[in-house]
Amino acid sequence: MTWDITGMAAVANIGASPQEIFAALCAGQESRTPLKAFDRAKYRAAYAYEINDRPEAGGDIPLRATHWLTTVVRQAVADADLDQDLAHVPVLVGTTMREQRSLELRWRGNAQVALKDLHFGTALKETFGAATTYTFANACSATLYALGLATDMIELGMADTVVVAGTDAATESGFGTLDRVQHDIPDALRPFDTSHKGMLMGEGAAAVVIQRAGTASRPVHARVRGVSMNCDAHHATAPDPDGITRAVLDAYRRADARAQDIDLVMLHGSGTPRNDAAEAGVLRRIFDSAGPGPRMTAIKAMTGHTLGGSGLLSLLVAVLAMKKGTVPPVLGLTNPIPEATGLDLVQGSPVSGDLAIAQIDAFGFGGINAVAIVEAAAR
Repeated sequence: MTWDITGMAAVANIGASPQEIFAALCAGQESRTPLKAFDRAKYRAAYAYEINDRPEAGGDIPLRATHWLTTVVRQAVADADLDQDLAHVPVLVGTTMREQRSLELRWRGNAQVALKDLHFGTALKETFGAATTYTFANACSATLYALGLATDMIELGMADTVVVAGTDAATESGFGTLDRVQHDIPDALRPFDTSHKGMLMGEGAAAVVIQRAGTASRPVHARVRGVSMNCDAHHATAPDPDGITRAVLDAYRRADARAQDIDLVMLHGSGTPRNDAAEAGVLRRIFDSAGPGPRMTAIKAMTGHTLGGSGLLSLLVAVLAMKKGTVPPVLGLTNPIPEATGLDLVQGSPVSGDLAIAQIDAFGFGGINAVAIVEAAAR
């Protein structure tokens, strides 16, 4: 069984649409900027991957994550040629921080925010009339969890159309926590390179419209073949290769695919040494006997870690990569870690190829793992 992706939208530090983001990734220009949201003097980390929508005079504004969410939902629904009235369309939102930054500003007396507006469902109901909304705070895997639940809802006859979205704005409490728990502080996010030291926050939102196969009113972008998820609870922060392996293999089972069928892997690629090593090691074993193996890339080197929405953002890049037959490179990857030996990591410049099936990885703290398999619409 497959599910059609009929609408797409995204915003990140490098673009205000999936197409702009993809073009920027292929251009491969450094996108991190000096930290703007918080007082740099209080932290060791000096850089982030922020969206430039704050006042020129400085300071922060509330409800940015909600604004991006309603923007991408509106654009994805329009892209799917659907009515903006979502009274009968479930909206599933994946996030890590929700509107925690707005709460921080409210607590400090820097913004007046109603408590009801800290819930994404309030804005979705006011803007689209959405009556059925769910928010999933599943860390880095949140939007792929939401995607899996969307396909379940359609398969079970609960809906014919579901909107899946994710959004996160950088929070000072989250930024400060990372600043203290990471032993070495990176000045850039460098997945799978021996220079990697850890992750830096990014910001953004993404949305897709998922519909029952054959019901779309216009050509589809791609098709979801299967989504797996698990929570191995192995460790609070350290990834478990066995849990990741189970998630990948279960995704293949659900998608009726084999390792040798995969043409592209969108890596989680958080830039943290343990996560990079675990992900690379698992994929090296899985693709060891799968011929030349798939092309692989990681977008967080340019977007930063966009937290709950990162899995869905990678999925949108995979869809465009399959459409265009082009894989953007991993920015800054010049000396891959030993665990990545034998993997076809794209370095330096984009590469071209026939891409029909993509795998998207998302692995979060606490062993919250999710993997999606997506195929090109023409297949």
